[in-house]
Amino acid sequence: MNTLRLPTDDGRIEAYTLRGTPVAATPLPPARTRTAYAAAHVVADPARPNAPGTPAAVDWEATLAFRHHLWDQGLGVADAMDTAQRGMGLDWAATAELIRRSGAQAAERGAALACGVGTDQIESSQTDLESVITAYEEQLDVVQGAGATPVLMASRALAASAQGHDDYARVYGRLLKRAERPVILHWLGTAFDPALAGYWGHTDPAEAIEPVAELIAEHAHAVEGIKVSLLDASLEVRLRRLLPEGVRLYTGDDFNYPDLIQGDDQGHSHALLGIFAAIAPAAARALAALDEGDTDRYRSLMEPTVPLARHLFAAPTFYYKAGIAFLSWLNGHQKGFHMVGGLHSARDLPHLGQVVRLADAAGALSDPELAVARMRALLEVSGVDQ
Repeated sequence: MNTLRLPTDDGRIEAYTLRGTPVAATPLPPARTRTAYAAAHVVADPARPNAPGTPAAVDWEATLAFRHHLWDQGLGVADAMDTAQRGMGLDWAATAELIRRSGAQAAERGAALACGVGTDQIESSQTDLESVITAYEEQLDVVQGAGATPVLMASRALAASAQGHDDYARVYGRLLKRAERPVILHWLGTAFDPALAGYWGHTDPAEAIEPVAELIAEHAHAVEGIKVSLLDASLEVRLRRLLPEGVRLYTGDDFNYPDLIQGDDQGHSHALLGIFAAIAPAAARALAALDEGDTDRYRSLMEPTVPLARHLFAAPTFYYKAGIAFLSWLNGHQKGFHMVGGLHSARDLPHLGQVVRLADAAGALSDPELAVARMRALLEVSGVDQ
C-alpha cells in the first residue's frame, strides 16, 4: 500500500495514503491561444562538490533530459532564470554552459527556449551603471549566440546602483538597442528576491506600473513581453491593460495563475512560471482545454494545483526551488534530491511531507509507487521510522 508516515508542522507523525490519479504525460503540441514557458531547475551532480559558495557541479544529462520532458508537454522552457538558482548557487560559468547546451538542444528539435540575461558575474555592491550595462551585454551576447529569446532579468546590481527611474530607463534603453530580436523583460518582486526592493526606481510597485508601461511603449518594437512576478494579481492586470498591442504579459504569479491565464473580456496573461515545471502535464492539458474553449476542464485541471503551488512558494518564497527539485526527484527525473549550493536543505521534512500530500491531490506524482519509495527512504535516513 502507498502509505507513508509523514511529519506535520505541529510535531506529530501522521499516516498518509496516496489516492491521487496522476495526470497523463503523453506528448502534446504547444498551446495555440497562450504562450507558455516552464522555468526549469538545474540538477546537481550528487557525486561532486556542491557546497555553498563552491562552483556549481551540474548533472548535465539529467538537466537536459528534464528540459526535453517539458518540451514534450508542448511547453517552452525558460532557462537560466531564478528557478535555475541564479544568484543562489548557479555561478555565471555554469550558467553560460547551461545556456549553450540548452540552446543546442532547442535548436535540434525546434523548441521554444528563453534564457535569462543578468548581471550576476559582478558584485551587487560598489558598482556603477556602466559596469551593470557591460555585465548585461556580456550575458546578452551569450544568450543571443545560443539562439534563445533573451529575458532581461531584474538585476541586484542595478537595484543597488540606480538612483531613480531614469537610470533604469538608461540601462534598459541601451540593452534594447543592442538586442538582435525582441526580448522579454522581467519584474521580480521582493518575495522572490529582497535585494530587488525599489526596482524601477519606486519603493511601491504600484507606483512603477505606469513608468514601466511607458518604457515598454517607447521600445515596443524590441519588447516581446514582460514577465511579472509580484504575487499581486491586481497589479499584473493593471499593467497588462497598459501594454502596447502585440506585447505580451507573462504571468510569473505562482499563486494566482489560473485566473490570470484564463483572463477576462479585456485580455489574458501568458505564462512563464516555475510551478509549470512541477505540474507540466496538468498545465499543458489545461492550456489545450482552453484552446478548445473548455473552461470547465481547464479549471478542473488547474485548480487542484494551486494549493501545491502556494505551498511550494510559501515564505520565504525564494526557497521554492527546493520544492521543484524535490518533485523532480520524486517523479524520477533525477537520481537524488540534491541542489547546487546545498540548497536542498532549505525546506524541512514537514514542508516536504505536505508537498507529497498536495502533489498527490493535484495528480502531480507521475509514478506514485516510485514517489512513495523515494520519500520513505528520505524519511528513514532522516530518522522518521516507517
